Amino acid sequence: MSTTQPEPDRGGGVATTEPPTGGGKVKRRVGDVVFSGTSLFSGVLILLILALVAIFLVWQGMPALTAPAEEISGGNGFWSYVWPMLLGTVVSSVVALVLATPVAVGIALFVSHYAPPRIGRTIGFVIDLLAAVPSVVFGMWGLFVFAPRLVPLLDWLEANLGFLPFFADSSATGRTLMTASVVLAVMILPIITSVSREVFLQTPRLHEEAALALGATQWEMIRTAVLPFGGPGVIGGVMLGLGRALGETMAVAIILSPGVFTWNIIGTGNNTIPAEIALNFPEAAGLRLSELIAAGLVLFLLTLAVNLVARWIVERRAEFSGAN
Repeated sequence: MSTTQPEPDRGGGVATTEPPTGGGKVKRRVGDVVFSGTSLFSGVLILLILALVAIFLVWQGMPALTAPAEEISGGNGFWSYVWPMLLGTVVSSVVALVLATPVAVGIALFVSHYAPPRIGRTIGFVIDLLAAVPSVVFGMWGLFVFAPRLVPLLDWLEANLGFLPFFADSSATGRTLMTASVVLAVMILPIITSVSREVFLQTPRLHEEAALALGATQWEMIRTAVLPFGGPGVIGGVMLGLGRALGETMAVAIILSPGVFTWNIIGTGNNTIPAEIALNFPEAAGLRLSELIAAGLVLFLLTLAVNLVARWIVERRAEFSGAN
């Protein structure tokens, strides 16, 4: 009686010749079907909610978008009304991003590659706790503690850089766009730090060891191996932080003294769309309510665009593998 020996496969293992059970069809388990259906339902639900929010904002804000110019606050039309607040929102968020990004990336590098494990975990835990602090607490801290102590710096900026429109006239109270931007920088710091830290920790160990084996110092290894690998992830975290800063409401509303927008970030005045909505929505009615909802539509489109850009940047190198 002859027996058929199993043939070795290309990987050095043993390949079986038994046909799959059930005529070649793999029966899906109930858990797989439930999980797949739940995931599909959740994805569709998110898209549906997003579409319903957009429809609601367009529907409720349309009266303000189509109303005569003289009936809108300011008497010059809706876009003249919302444009200064849109600029204030973007300027405060960009300044916060410029202040927070270097600090966040530095903290992430220190935690992931320089600090001893115990100290790194402690610092990471403390940074993550900042995300749990309510925005109203940040706003009160910025108004009563930080703003008065920032006045000397604002005076120094006016005295030395007053020829620039950004530092033309400082405020005596500290309730400025600069103060709000610094508070926003503290608020978005945990987001950028957490994302950057996780990306840096995923750098392939082989890349780091190869750089060190070639004689690179610790910083040279980080500059040539860690930062190029984690660059897209850091940019994605920065864009997520920008989205948080654009939509922040209470902290900015508490700190700022609303007024006409100017490019002077150390003076009084200026306003943002979230702060405008938060301060005026409870008493608004009629066309005024439509104005605020239409302003919310503009903010919705802005934050949606920021998140789409962040997703595009992250996916540009989605196929990159550290093992390649």
